[in-house]
Amino acid sequence: MNWIFLILGGLFEIAFASCLGKMKETTGNATIMWGVGFLVCLTISMGLLLKATQTLPIGTAYAVWTGIGAVGTVLVGIFVFNEPATFWRIVFITTLICSIIGLKAVSSH
Repeated sequence: MNWIFLILGGLFEIAFASCLGKMKETTGNATIMWGVGFLVCLTISMGLLLKATQTLPIGTAYAVWTGIGAVGTVLVGIFVFNEPATFWRIVFITTLICSIIGLKAVSSH
């Protein structure tokens, strides 16, 4: 169950980072709403990370949580915000995914 909390926390990290991206594209009330979304997603993400670290080593949990957030945010950037999908970006995102899988594989929990 702790890995489920961690994965969900990583997904909410993607959501709060995406809200930041939308905030810079908007003005007025829309910016405020994206800001509220950011705070809600941030709170949920941190709460899920906290829950996961009750049974997982903090180093593993934090690395996986940030890795999920980083990979997901890059993919959102590419598919939603039209950021470039260069060869090297894809190579390094792939190595990050492999590292996340590796941490899960060697974890004792």
